[in-house]
Amino acid sequence: MLDAIRWDTDLIRRYDLAGPRYTSYPTAVQFDSQVGTFDLFHALRDSRKALRPLSLYVHVPFCANICYYCACNKVITKDRGRALPYLQRLEQEIQLIACHLDPTQKVEQLHFGGGTPTFLSHDELRQLMAQLRKHFNLLDDDSGDYGIEIDPREADWSTMGLLRELGFNRVSIGVQDLDPAVQRAVNRLQSLEETRAVIDAARTLQFRSINIDLIYGLPKQTPENFARTVDEVISLQPDRLSVFNYAHLPERFMPQRRINGSDLPAPAQKLEMLQRTIEQLTTGGYRYIGMDHFALPDDELAIAQEESTLQRNFQGYTTHGHCDLVGLGVSAISQIGDLYCQNSSDLNQYQNALASAQLATSRGLVCNADDRLRRAVIQQLICHFNLEFATIEQAFNIDFRGYFGELWPQLQDMAKDGLIELDNQRITVLPAGRLLVRSVCMVFDAYLEHSNRQRFSRVI
Repeated sequence: MLDAIRWDTDLIRRYDLAGPRYTSYPTAVQFDSQVGTFDLFHALRDSRKALRPLSLYVHVPFCANICYYCACNKVITKDRGRALPYLQRLEQEIQLIACHLDPTQKVEQLHFGGGTPTFLSHDELRQLMAQLRKHFNLLDDDSGDYGIEIDPREADWSTMGLLRELGFNRVSIGVQDLDPAVQRAVNRLQSLEETRAVIDAARTLQFRSINIDLIYGLPKQTPENFARTVDEVISLQPDRLSVFNYAHLPERFMPQRRINGSDLPAPAQKLEMLQRTIEQLTTGGYRYIGMDHFALPDDELAIAQEESTLQRNFQGYTTHGHCDLVGLGVSAISQIGDLYCQNSSDLNQYQNALASAQLATSRGLVCNADDRLRRAVIQQLICHFNLEFATIEQAFNIDFRGYFGELWPQLQDMAKDGLIELDNQRITVLPAGRLLVRSVCMVFDAYLEHSNRQRFSRVI
């Protein structure tokens, strides 16, 4: 079974290193300002010529309240009027991008993230979706994967009805923790009843999939109170669960400075939380997909993993990795062919660029042959826990053992430790290594040696 995990505390202590999450390879840390608008237009032209399907990501940065743990690009404001100038610039960006694509390129996947997308009024959401439908080939038969992130404190039945009417069929609901003491410590007071109401609405309105986000390692959390949260969430029966490790990096993320470091659980407690969570979710019928993600066996992610078609991109695990990903909005990242590019993360810079009829592309990277090869290796390991050398050799016309010869001693050490099984044909990530698959992927990361590891979270 692909979902089998074996908990090995000694192995975890040795390999629980800081490293990338590999939503891309090379990672965003490698992006630089040498890549700009010209590179984006060139990549869009190639996408148009190939008529590749599209995945759209739309970033809505506004939140009415600050959550102290948050590391997202956001703007905290009670002034709902701030959304209007942003949406005007976002619509300009939609028009500028769309005119370089073919109107027949289907949008198989759409995702609104933030921030809090439902910060927008109903009229603003209608207008934004109307612009997207005007300029892109959005599917109208409910066959696409069209998702939106929901804060239950910012959504009610009418909001959910509007979202369904606009074509959304997937929701991702931020919960993080249900314990009131934890919620107070991170400034996110949210009742179970609010969360349940949104889920009930989503089910009644026939949303196809519901995801819930949890975070372990927050202040005031204990293995016992987090286990109660997990039990409550299992009773809600979401299709998918994301269980993230909180990375406390107050030097990088200012809101985290409001968290009292003495309230954070000890590393041993965090490990116990994760171990108990895995046991609870497994008993509850969920499968471990990898990298913090769990899904019910009939979910598309679980099926894709069984069928070896699962992929990974900036939106996490996906069944649409074959699409060109177009990011719209402040800080949004695009992945189009071999180009990665990111918009400015500063709201004023983003809006000023588009006010001048210029795209807000600020940095990026164009993959070279070695990047493409290592990306394929990492993708296989992180999605399927298995890598057949022959597949890579045929796709890239290399001898795997020869190309990665200098890495072989590290892989042999991992094999001795029981993380992987290694022979001349393949690497198989063993049940004890699946929680640590990032550490296996890091062996193949050509940039990691020169990166500041403090920029990354720990594996567990």
